[in-house]
Order: sequence, then C-alpha cells, then structure tokens
Amino acid sequence: MNVLIDFWKEIVAVWRTGLFGATYGDIFLAIGIFVLFLLARRMLFRTLMNLLLALARRTETQFDELILTAIEKPLEFGIVVLGLFIAGQFAPLSEPVREVFDHLIRSFIAFTIFWTFYRLLDPFSHLFDRAVGLIGSASMHATIKGFVIRVFKVVIVCLGAAAIFQEWGFNVVAVLGSLGLVGMAVALGAQEFIKNMFAGLTIFIDRMFEKGNWIKTPDVEGTVEDIGFRSTTIRRFDKALVTIPNSKLAGEALVNFSRMTHRRIYWTIGVEYRTTHEQLRAIVKDIWDYLHNTPDFETDPAKVKTFVFIDAFGPSSIDIMLYCFTKTTDWGEWLAVKQSLALAIKGIVEGHGASFAFPSSSIYVEKLPFGKPETFPLQQGPDDGSGKLLPEGLANAASESRHNRDPG
Repeated sequence: MNVLIDFWKEIVAVWRTGLFGATYGDIFLAIGIFVLFLLARRMLFRTLMNLLLALARRTETQFDELILTAIEKPLEFGIVVLGLFIAGQFAPLSEPVREVFDHLIRSFIAFTIFWTFYRLLDPFSHLFDRAVGLIGSASMHATIKGFVIRVFKVVIVCLGAAAIFQEWGFNVVAVLGSLGLVGMAVALGAQEFIKNMFAGLTIFIDRMFEKGNWIKTPDVEGTVEDIGFRSTTIRRFDKALVTIPNSKLAGEALVNFSRMTHRRIYWTIGVEYRTTHEQLRAIVKDIWDYLHNTPDFETDPAKVKTFVFIDAFGPSSIDIMLYCFTKTTDWGEWLAVKQSLALAIKGIVEGHGASFAFPSSSIYVEKLPFGKPETFPLQQGPDDGSGKLLPEGLANAASESRHNRDPG
C-alpha cells in the first residue's frame, strides 16, 4: 500500500514540476484555451465582421466596406494571436521562457499590424484614383497607381521586417551602419537599379507612354504591357515579349502612336502624260470633293491640313499629291478607309477617261552595227504551199518538219 502511495506522490511531483516553469496542469489549461480560440475564431470573427458591416452599410460610401474586406484576414489572424496571448497568461512560465514568449507575441502583433497596412493599400488606392484623375487618362491612372502601390508595399514589407528584427534584439540601424564596405559595394551595384527606377519616374511624370500604348523606339515596336521599377515590357506585333531598361527608354527617341489625334494618308498618284489639262483639273477637284464629303476624313483647317495638288512631272507620270487625315486612329478602321479612298480615286480617274501611269523606259540607239538594223532574210517557203514569204530560219524549220512527216 505504501508503494502505491509513494508512486502517487511521484506522479503528483512530476505533474507539479511541469515544463518551462509551469505545471502540466497550467500547460494543458493554456493549450485548452488556445484550442478553444482556434475553434471559436470563425464564430468570433463572423460576429465581429457582421457588426462592423452593419455599421458600414449605414453610410453612403463604399469605402468603409472595402476597408473591412481588406482587413478580414489580418483580423482573423489577430484573434488567434489574442488566444495565444490569453493562454500564455494562464501558464506561469520561467523568466527566460516568458521573455521568448513575449517577444513572439509582440512579433505576431507587429506582423499583424504591417499586414493590415499592406492589405489597406488596395482600398486606399481608390482615393489615389481621385487624386490622379486630375492629371491624366484612365490608363495613366492605372500605370501610376500600380507603380506607387508597389513602392508602398515594398516600404511596408521592409518596415515590418525591421520591426520584427528589432523586437528580437537586432539593432537594425547599427547593423546597416556596420556594413561598411559591403554597403558601399551594394550601393555601387544598385546604381543601375536606381538609375532605372528614376527613369521610370521620369516616364510617369513626363507621360511619355502608359500601359496599353502602341510605341516605337529605334529597337522595338509594339504595345506596352507593364512599366516596372527597373524595366518596361513591350509586346511586339509578332507576339514576342521584349524587356527594355527604363533608363534606355527615357533617353532615346520614342514615337507614341496611341497619342495620334488623327491618322495620315500621304500618297502620290501618277497619271499618264497624255492626260489633258481639263482631265487633270477635274480629277483633282473630284478627289478634293470626295475627301470633304466623306465623314471618315477630317478636313477642318484648324485641326489638320488637307492637300490635293499636281505636284511634279515624274519620269513616266504626272504626279498628284494626296495629303489628308482620317478621323479614326484605329489601324483596322484606317485600312478600311484607305481601301475605300483607293477605290474612289480609281473610279474618278477612269471616269474622266484617264489612266494610271506605270514605270516604263525608252531605249534610244544612236549607232547600229554595220550601219543598219539586223534583219532576217526572207524567202518563199517551198513547202509552205501558201505562197507567203517566210524568214529563212522558219522556212527551213517548216521544210524539215514536213520532211520528218513524209513516210517516203
């Protein structure tokens, strides 16, 4: 009997000894509280969110609802951290373990705070839209907003990491200051990155182009897909993707076709030299009238210049210059307008009895060999039977052909 009592005393002693300065009873109690929070976190979270959403729906703006949607996940994680903190209060841990536990709780709290800020950037970007809306187009808004949001996200991540490291005793400022030559080497290596980043800011400020624009540089032509910190990606028309450093784009000549207000057609129309004076005047007038009576063309002198004139006497044609602009800047629509114009001009030229010229050459022989042109001597073909004179070569060929067909 005494043995059983002694064994029970050992069990009680072990139970009371526990781990990390807390008894097993305290440890299991703390674990139970934490598990209870894990199981009930969804219910607590939903109750709290429903209460906040009910308050948000009373307002006219959607901004507060966007904020609540953004902080859902950090709030749910915060409830878990709260459960861990409360559970730790029921476990009288030893001093070293308590210190580690406190650092862990504060690290989780810092992580939750900066995670919340990170998530809040999306709803606050709608306010950014209103501010940027005063300085550019919708696509420019998206480009600038994306760039600025990325900058803030990087800053928040860096600050959050620094706060957590600081909590664990790392002096971030001292560490950065003690890097010395390493920091200098990193700075030198980052020169190109910084150069490209400021070039990207220049692109935004000068509004050189934006996402979705059709641009052309000395090296590439295509549609802008993304403008990043270091580089810009352009999708060529053959669907290949080209990445160009921002510093290169900001420092070279660049054509932005998406900024065209109208699209130009510049043709030289060649008609034959036998076209009369009256025909030329009538053709020019009809082309001019067609441009001014067709709604596809912009003819307002305050906006564009329109010219239809006899321009030059070419080597094989009288050249009419056509210089005009379409209202559309879309490439497909522009091609359709060009086609209609080409068919109309063909009808105008042919309707006035004129013809289009084509390149031709005339050869003038100043001196003939032997003083006369080379000719084939003609003789009567004996086997032809028609009585006509044939060139000697043809006569011989005809005779030979008849001889081959003669069975005798």
